[in-house]
Amino acid sequence: MLKPYYQDKWVTIYHGDCREILPSLDVKVDLVLTDPPYGIDLKHKNLGSKRAYRSYDPNCRSIDWGAIKGDNEQFDPSFLLHFNNIILWGANHYSSKLPDSHFWLAWDRKCERAADNDATDVELAWVKGLPYKTVRIFRHMWTGFQRDSEVGEKHLHPTQKPVELFKWCLNWFPKCNIILDPFSGSSPVLRAAKDLNRYSIGIEIEEKYCEIAAKRCSQEVMELSL
Repeated sequence: MLKPYYQDKWVTIYHGDCREILPSLDVKVDLVLTDPPYGIDLKHKNLGSKRAYRSYDPNCRSIDWGAIKGDNEQFDPSFLLHFNNIILWGANHYSSKLPDSHFWLAWDRKCERAADNDATDVELAWVKGLPYKTVRIFRHMWTGFQRDSEVGEKHLHPTQKPVELFKWCLNWFPKCNIILDPFSGSSPVLRAAKDLNRYSIGIEIEEKYCEIAAKRCSQEVMELSL
């Protein structure tokens, strides 16, 4: 049996490679929502700001994040495509490995208000499981320390996305109550699901992020978005 790294009423986190753990999961997943490594071998110098990829240990000493595990090889999403409902962020980087989709999500992270930098203006997500034939956009500034949410909070992951983005994603699938993030990182998907009173499962290959995720998810639900 799989032993969770962390578990409570709303969240279960597993430490390990999701390709090895997924076949052993004995639960019916309603929605896969994830931001996997894109296979672009992202370098720290391209993240726009040194502060944007640094965090702090319990003694408040600054440390570099290091490479994103798995980002130095081309991402293959085929092992996830059997799920009925899926949102895959960064899918424009591996779209040749995905079926056609008539519905995409876009995140405008600069919103014409952020200062110019090397960060991307918009990020895209491939969607499976919805009948819409269009693209929908979420405008939420999040570039370096210019943010519309989580202002003043520590950066937890070099490619971290806002919890509010994933709440918006989840609201496209209101009947999906068991959420899976196989590349959970610092757990914004799990935190979003918990805030919306939905159960989630996270899998993360790096233990340092499992620890961050466990601390983040152990907090009580802060709000319920309707």
